[in-house]
Amino acid sequence: MKKTETFPLYHLEEKTPASIQFELMKMPDFFFENGDNPKQPHIHGFYQIIWFQKGTGVHYVDFKEYSVSDNTLFFISPGQIHYLDNNQEAEGVIIHFNESFLSDEGSSENVFLKYNVFNAFDAVPYYNVTPENIQRLAYITEEMETESRNINTFAHKDYLKYLVKMFLIYIQRIGQRGTGIPLCINNSSNRTFVQFRQTLEHHYRHIHTVKEYANYLNVSTKTLTNCVYESSHSTPLKIINDRVILEAKRQLLHSSLKIKEIAFYLGFEDPSYFVKFFKRQTGYLPAEFRE
Repeated sequence: MKKTETFPLYHLEEKTPASIQFELMKMPDFFFENGDNPKQPHIHGFYQIIWFQKGTGVHYVDFKEYSVSDNTLFFISPGQIHYLDNNQEAEGVIIHFNESFLSDEGSSENVFLKYNVFNAFDAVPYYNVTPENIQRLAYITEEMETESRNINTFAHKDYLKYLVKMFLIYIQRIGQRGTGIPLCINNSSNRTFVQFRQTLEHHYRHIHTVKEYANYLNVSTKTLTNCVYESSHSTPLKIINDRVILEAKRQLLHSSLKIKEIAFYLGFEDPSYFVKFFKRQTGYLPAEFRE
């Protein structure tokens, strides 16, 4: 199945994949250098942090709009469709890094950073920080900027990875998510919920039932339902359906796949059932949404 991109897909150092694949830029320089590109819907093959230190406007992420204000930090994951309105006067920092900087193995802390700060598709994609917490974040970004120029120094990539992780840990500690319930790694229900997010992100194309996810996580369906509700005031089935619908919307707008091919891509054996599912969840037929 051949896909033709309708939105640009940007990569870091695409011609030199063995390079460090990290960059830090300042606003408004970023907007001057990239012209209208940030204002057009696009997709990244890498992770992006956008820290609006000063500025107002709107940031559109996965078919929703979010207001920009001072000290708003957006965390954009690979595959998300996003664009900005006219933010050319904004001040702040934009950080790009590839998949190797984030691991979802080895510890609950790593899972939290990857599937709560990033890849939390059931929550808003931004945090706010209070003025008293800005100095420490600014220091970390200054260290990133300095280290990014020290290409030939000992453990250069490792040090950059530690700085990125330190930044994310600090956001996890002090960041105020725009909406939703703050999650704590010491809460067993929250840990199970974030593990559910992790499992869903890996398997949403093939696993569509709560029972299958509960079995995968080695808990009962009731336990998973309770953990998800305590952590999000939602249900596992709604979050599963929302993730499948989000990907369906992306494929309808981002690819030239036929509707039946999108249905098969998302694990539906019967394309007509996919059409009914999409209509039930969104109010639109897939063809109507694409148009």
